[in-house]
Amino acid sequence: MRVAVTGSRGFIGSALVESLERDDHEVVRVARDDIRAEVFDGAEAVVHLAGEPIGASRWSPEQKRRILDSRTEATTSLATVLAAMHDGPRVLVSGSAVGYYGDRGDELLREDSGPGNDFLAHVCRAWEAATDAASDAGVRVAHIRSGLVLGRGGALAKMLPLFRFGLGGRFGSGRQWWSWISLDDEVGAIRYLLDHDISGPVNLTGPAPVTNAEFTGALGRVMRRPAVLPVPRFGPALLLGRELADQLLFSSQRVEPAVLAHHGYRFLHTDVESALAPAIA
Repeated sequence: MRVAVTGSRGFIGSALVESLERDDHEVVRVARDDIRAEVFDGAEAVVHLAGEPIGASRWSPEQKRRILDSRTEATTSLATVLAAMHDGPRVLVSGSAVGYYGDRGDELLREDSGPGNDFLAHVCRAWEAATDAASDAGVRVAHIRSGLVLGRGGALAKMLPLFRFGLGGRFGSGRQWWSWISLDDEVGAIRYLLDHDISGPVNLTGPAPVTNAEFTGALGRVMRRPAVLPVPRFGPALLLGRELADQLLFSSQRVEPAVLAHHGYRFLHTDVESALAPAIA
């Protein structure tokens, strides 16, 4: 299969490209500013992962605009190009995130659950809607609502130094739900969507979400370090800004991968400790 990938040098994209090429698929790396029909000639599918990093810097109005525009503008351009191609890719797997659901406490969230009303929920709604031109033209579109992806890199890498020095612990009360997925399953699920007739929103999360207290406890056990020092809410707020800290670390999303389960995807990592172990080895 010939697969075009945007965001191919990012944390998830690079792992996806490696997996596809290992199995002798041809990968076309697509720059976010190079969305032209010629780039997709001969491709059977597109995986769209490009976007400004969510937590790279504090959320000034300008940074929030960059986060939104980097997703909606590139996705709209991509969808418009695919819609106009007569013999172009017929599958688009497009990025999104569990941030779609907003802060929902203990509510169990499936793909048919409604959206939240905070900034990340707004971004995810607009990001998903930006693919409309492609789906209206008959391209099969799957929106991957990814949770916290556990691998060597990404958000986990920013937590590890605290835990290595024995300074890790729950964030705030620790009662907020963190819906995680291993990097292996993130890549595996994307490839599954390329090969199976699935469209619409798809939660890319492991089958057993955990609270933040359970997550940090598991991380401490895997690293053989204590995880007993709670991180007060004001600490990340001072470092990141309150809005970013609240939505990234203290928001609660208890997400179930109902669509993947219905279609028979088999997870490589079904509990958070088995997902964390290879990520820190």
